[in-house]
Amino acid sequence: MTTERAIRIMAGSFILISLALGVEGSPLFVSKHFLWFTAFVGANLFQSGFTRFCPAESIMVRLGMKRSDGAACGR
Repeated sequence: MTTERAIRIMAGSFILISLALGVEGSPLFVSKHFLWFTAFVGANLFQSGFTRFCPAESIMVRLGMKRSDGAACGR
């Protein structure tokens, strides 16, 4: 698995989990404060599209995951 796929899977999972925990209509609702995490993930994806800097990608590369030829987190 390349960093591009891993970042997409990770970001999508984080957003879905934080929405499930932060939306009052969800059976898994805990607190509205989980929506801040959703906003953080979205803001990180947004900024990485412009700056080509993605902290998650840096961590994954240090852990030995190979980079993809395509765009990973805005690349």
